[in-house]
Amino acid sequence: MKQKIQRFMAGRYGADQLGQMYMGISMVFLVISFFSRWNIFYALALALLGYTYYRMLSRQIEKRYQENQKFLNWRYQMAVKKNKRRERFAQRKIYHFYKCPSCKQKVRVPKGKGKICITCPKCKTEFIKKS
Repeated sequence: MKQKIQRFMAGRYGADQLGQMYMGISMVFLVISFFSRWNIFYALALALLGYTYYRMLSRQIEKRYQENQKFLNWRYQMAVKKNKRRERFAQRKIYHFYKCPSCKQKVRVPKGKGKICITCPKCKTEFIKKS
């Protein structure tokens, strides 16, 4: 029996991070469907589960790999944005953050210096702001 399953799965894509995320979302939808009267969550869970198994059993390995890479790139970008927001939030008491009016570059200026002339490090435009 084990050999039959191994032969069946040979050349198939299998599970990946995108599939794990879809599986988790479908489980959340199933739990929600148990506690709500709306069948839409149940239908969404089954559809997502079906698509997850379709991806796992697919022989189009290159397409599934590209889908997973797009997901991983998106997840990485979200993590970078989250870390930048967290870092900026931690510095909010010490610094002001301004955007350059010409190139939209973000410039960090220390608080409590009064009215100052800020020079953009990217385009060298000068603008006056209160810190």
